[in-house]
Amino acid sequence: MSVVGLVNRPGLVRLPPQSRVADALNTAGGPRPGADVVSINQAQLLHDGDQILIGFADPVSGPRIKSAVVGPSGGGAAGPVAAQPGSAPASGAGGGGGGAAAGAKVNLNTADEPALDALPGVGPVTAKAIIAWRTQHGKFTSVDQLGEVDGIGPSRLAKLRDLVVV
Repeated sequence: MSVVGLVNRPGLVRLPPQSRVADALNTAGGPRPGADVVSINQAQLLHDGDQILIGFADPVSGPRIKSAVVGPSGGGAAGPVAAQPGSAPASGAGGGGGGAAAGAKVNLNTADEPALDALPGVGPVTAKAIIAWRTQHGKFTSVDQLGEVDGIGPSRLAKLRDLVVV
C-alpha cells in the first residue's frame, strides 16, 4: 500500500492480506496533527496497489482536502478526494477536488497551499515555494520543473513525480 499525505512516515507499507485502512495508518506512524481522519473509513479492507491519501482538516470549517482510498486504476473506493467549498481545487483532472480521475494526483498549477503541504516531503515552506515559483514563472508545463523549486532536489522530485500532474 502507499500511504501519503498527513502521516508521520509517508510511503510504501507492507501489510498482510485482509488489512484495513487503520492498519496502514498505524504502520505509517499514524496521522499528523491537522489530518482528516474523519472522512475515511478506517475499517475498509485494502487491496494490493491501493493508495491511502490523508488530507487536511481545518478545525473550524472541517476537511479542506478529504482523505480517500484510491485503487490502482485510479477509482476511489472511499470516494474521490474533494476540496471543500472555499478552497481551490487541488486537481485539474475533473476540476473538482484533490484527485479522483487522476488517481488522487495533485495538480501543480491549481493546488492551494494545504493541498501541496499534504504531499509527502512537502511542508508549508516548500508548498509556499511551489506557489511562488508558479506566480513568478507561470504554469508548470512539466512535472520535471518541480525540480526548479527551492527545496526540491532530485530525491524529493522522484518521490513526488507519481503524485502530481500539470
